[in-house]
Amino acid sequence: MIAIIGGTFDPIHFGHLRPALDIAEQLALKEVRFIPSATPPHRWQPVASTEQRLAMVKLAVTDMPIFSVDDREYQREGASYTVDTLKSIRDEIGSDESLCMIIGFDAFQSFTQWRDWKGILKLTHLVVSSRPGYDQHEIEDWVKPYHCNNPKELNKKSSGLLYFANVTQLDISATFIREQISKGKSAQFLTSNTVNEYIIRNKLYEIE
Repeated sequence: MIAIIGGTFDPIHFGHLRPALDIAEQLALKEVRFIPSATPPHRWQPVASTEQRLAMVKLAVTDMPIFSVDDREYQREGASYTVDTLKSIRDEIGSDESLCMIIGFDAFQSFTQWRDWKGILKLTHLVVSSRPGYDQHEIEDWVKPYHCNNPKELNKKSSGLLYFANVTQLDISATFIREQISKGKSAQFLTSNTVNEYIIRNKLYEIE
């Protein structure tokens, strides 16, 4: 089973990497693809450039063979909608391969506001990682037809299920990292040494 995890990664940090590893081990994944969003369909846009964010993701996953970087959203124009990315991946891997998309519980709370969210669940399973400050036990009615408790069920279908995964609780956010750096503080131990060194070398997130 293949998993994808998307995001602006501005910057990528241990709050992305550790849960991805936890889920890879829980689900016996053969690959986790990190997909940086080139043009997020939000009102706000990333601070670091597309090239810088892609470079940081590549640095962050270098030492983990199961992790890879997928830059397909950089190869097309327009907003980076998840459903379009998933259609592209399905064209590549076929309809029979089990595919899951990892998202945090905070992002999951607005999932039904995503473009064609029902179409997304026809293309992939959804694996929701627990996150500090959110209660995943109050399952909404729309979730119930998709919900499964046994991760082994995900391998029996190519898409269409929703699984809540317990992961290591790391209350780290890219916003916090950017704020720390803007105040002249260090991002050490919040992200990998290679990413931290890249941030310092390129003077990212500093207030001029």
